Amino acid sequence: MTADVMIVGNGALGLSVAVETALRDPALRIAVVGPEPRPGSASVAAGAMLNCFAEVTERTGDHPASRAKFALAREAARLWPDWPARLAEAARHAAMPVGRARGTLVVLGARSAGDGVGGMRAIRAATEEHGEPCEDVDPYGIGFLEAAAGDQPVDALYLENEGAVDARRVLAALDAAASGLGVTRVADEVTSLVTSSAEDAVTGVRLASGTTLAAGAVVLAAGAATGRLIERLPPGMVQPMLNGTGVALETERVLGEAVPYVVRTPTLVGGCGLHAVPLGEKAEYLGATNHVLLDAPAGPRLGIVQALLAGCVAQFDRNIAFSAVRHWHYGLRPVTLDTFPLLGRAPMRGLLFATGTYRDGFHSAPAIARHLAGLLTEDAPAESDPYAVFAPGREPIQTMTVDDAAERFAEMALLVATERGMKLPYFLDTEPIAAAGRRLARECVERLGVPVALAPEVLGAVSEAGADGVRRVAGYLSASSSGAPASRADGAGRKGVLPAGRAHGG
Repeated sequence: MTADVMIVGNGALGLSVAVETALRDPALRIAVVGPEPRPGSASVAAGAMLNCFAEVTERTGDHPASRAKFALAREAARLWPDWPARLAEAARHAAMPVGRARGTLVVLGARSAGDGVGGMRAIRAATEEHGEPCEDVDPYGIGFLEAAAGDQPVDALYLENEGAVDARRVLAALDAAASGLGVTRVADEVTSLVTSSAEDAVTGVRLASGTTLAAGAVVLAAGAATGRLIERLPPGMVQPMLNGTGVALETERVLGEAVPYVVRTPTLVGGCGLHAVPLGEKAEYLGATNHVLLDAPAGPRLGIVQALLAGCVAQFDRNIAFSAVRHWHYGLRPVTLDTFPLLGRAPMRGLLFATGTYRDGFHSAPAIARHLAGLLTEDAPAESDPYAVFAPGREPIQTMTVDDAAERFAEMALLVATERGMKLPYFLDTEPIAAAGRRLARECVERLGVPVALAPEVLGAVSEAGADGVRRVAGYLSASSSGAPASRADGAGRKGVLPAGRAHGG
């Protein structure tokens, strides 16, 4: 089998790229490779919040990469209202309902007031700057929420244009659209990339079954599983992919009202936060944990699941404790070393990335699909790329100093301790705990052997990692800082990325 475009990964991003590319150029032979059950897929497990402004933090405007990520989220928000209709048109039947819930209520609980106050302020400032509707809500008058004593909301705001979709229904709509457009599906796992003899271009993929598939271009969109393929690339070329373990559950209300729209906390240090998403009738989606590890674990940790359940009951509604559990969701988010996406052309010809989206993959899917489809089918020189900062061959983006990173790690430790009930007597303060956090963060950097400023949750992953995992990351940092892979061609300025004679079945 030979394809013009081979997409590795059959989640929301992989299928969106396939659909958008096929819509732009129906003559292209496009194939999507991925196991049908989608094991460990973040897309299957997602709450699928369509949140852009609700994700804003105090640090969103501090660095060009953070601003570019916000711009990507805004572009996706602009595209989502028409995306289901485009999928239905591609599938050649009436629009499939995607279960959209309109509106997002952001609540700040009393225990999270420190980091969260700045986040709420940042959300309000961003909505004002961009003319986005944002309504202040009386935190003491939210009738459908009954938080536990001491955890009641102290601030709240409502974003009428944000909300959520049902991830499982959207995946079904994407499947139907891909089928309607003639996209070939390969139910297998990619184990390695096929390169030319000079190893300066990717020409296909090898499957777990032993089959080799040729391709004019290969797009890696397999989420956290992309990490296994990155490890087979030349050292230092593309940063490692970490595993953001996330668990959530679907429940059915027994007492109280189900949330009428998305209810969530602001994004706190370490990517922490809770959310409840309405699923219709009395059903709710409650999520989600965020535990980043270098290697995928066997499953979610019991203590983290306990914290999720306790947080939803305490900070949202005590009546949730009486809800019936209908289904558990578990998936692995793709987290890069610098927590920013891998988008666009890699330093090897014929290889592109659409992954590393961390917590924003589902929301960003229409915008990323549009971007990748443009690279595959149009003239797209590097200087016109609005997301060039996310190029896969970059060195890790550092938005702070190593000392700042240690301070943020200490803040994360204190936040987690406070939310889990830590209460000190009046004659003690939290400085010894913060100092221990800073010391651990600096020890993690010393283990890596390269002075690099990492996000607190990534430092946490390094602190838990074994020697092999640390050696793997340290090896990448050492190789990437030497700049060795930078001389490889990236194909900028060509008509798409498909080699001559391979496009349109030639």
